Amino acid sequence: MNTINSENVIEVEFGDDPRPKYLVLESAVRTAIVEGRLPPGTRLPPVRDLAWKIGVTPGTVARTYSRLTDAGVLEAAVGRGTFVAEPDAPAPIYRELQALEVDSTPHLTGGDSYEVNILSPHLPSVGQAELVRSLLAEIADDPPSGVMHYPSHAGETRARQAAAQFLQSEILGPLAPDDITLAHGGQQAISLVLQTVLTGRRPVVLVEELSYPGFRRMAEMLRADVACVALDDEGIVPESLAQAAQGADVQILCTSPDVQNPTCTSVSEGRRRQIAQIARDRDIQILEDDCYVMGVSELPSYRLLAPERTWHVSSIAKTITPALRLGFAIAPEGRQMALRRAGEYNCFGMATPISDLAAKLLVHPDLPALMEETRTTVETYVRAAARILDGHDLTWQPDVSFLWLRLPGGWRASAFCRAAESVGVKLRAAEEYASHDANAPHAVRFAVNAGVSLQSFEAAITRLRDLLDAPSEGLGV
Repeated sequence: MNTINSENVIEVEFGDDPRPKYLVLESAVRTAIVEGRLPPGTRLPPVRDLAWKIGVTPGTVARTYSRLTDAGVLEAAVGRGTFVAEPDAPAPIYRELQALEVDSTPHLTGGDSYEVNILSPHLPSVGQAELVRSLLAEIADDPPSGVMHYPSHAGETRARQAAAQFLQSEILGPLAPDDITLAHGGQQAISLVLQTVLTGRRPVVLVEELSYPGFRRMAEMLRADVACVALDDEGIVPESLAQAAQGADVQILCTSPDVQNPTCTSVSEGRRRQIAQIARDRDIQILEDDCYVMGVSELPSYRLLAPERTWHVSSIAKTITPALRLGFAIAPEGRQMALRRAGEYNCFGMATPISDLAAKLLVHPDLPALMEETRTTVETYVRAAARILDGHDLTWQPDVSFLWLRLPGGWRASAFCRAAESVGVKLRAAEEYASHDANAPHAVRFAVNAGVSLQSFEAAITRLRDLLDAPSEGLGV
């Protein structure tokens, strides 16, 4: 091991550099290595020591070290520290997505793979993992909520305050921390809302004729009847909603207006106002699922249009990471306590280490840049798929991590999925989003898998294009 004082040879000036600080620091470490000031075997300073010296957070330094370790530039030895790797040191098989230092273009170096699973979105790891690990380390050292007590509403105050700040937007309307109930992911948030709203022996839940399966499955688990409403290019057909609300104990409409899953369409503002008025006239509650869009919507939410009856659900699964199972349920005015009770009766509340993590993560100053880098990386994959499938009936949005493909004549969805799997690609047929007795369209939904390299993803989409161009294989199946 070299005994060079590595703190003194890592020269970093943040100044007016527009790049995130972790990239500026990464450049400084690489420069020191290239110039010989940090030869192989040199031990780098501990994360907290270097962070204090250069005036950044420990998470920034930890993220830089992790990125350089994944790139094979550094190597970590448990219990000993982080060292400059030998020039021929093997890099890990999986390399996290990194940003080029010369500009903001993503440097896409996810693992190469022939088999590509695009059933569900897989976000790129652009530093959020390092941030979560560093925050977890801080919590482990000094857990704000302790680790020996049941969760409580008071104990979650900081987490709900952070969530309110994280979710606040003009299109959502006024939002207070006590409006929010924390949930273990978006699916549990949906469950809590339905448990709070549904009453009587045979409540009816309305879903779109093609919709997120979690709506239907949770309603069925709660012994509710499920009815479907028709869709067109603008969203829910108002006449279909009005008709479905007649003669039955319809209590709530479950919908995703910003990004309809699976068709990847958005509901127009005019149509939203129509739906909100019908819900008001028929006294129907609205469950608004906002778990998909990675950017900022410009259209008013149902919570803004009908605040007295809209239950808003969101999560961090499609924007930060699905691993933490952190979701949010927002109640209408006057219903906050009922929703809170549903959460407490389900699981007594969020696990205290997770609520402590949420309080730190959701308002962390590095998070907006990480979320933007995640979004732009996903957009790169989405646009690659759109380019390869140009000429086919494809619906997509640049800030949504899945796409909807209507199959050409000669292909049935189930046959196409089998053919795709035979060439190493897994995707979902439209039938998975339709009710049991519906005639689903011949279409498929596929997602961005940014856990593989852009080249592997493009190769997989190219194999799908080749199948689409030879539809005779799907005839009669």
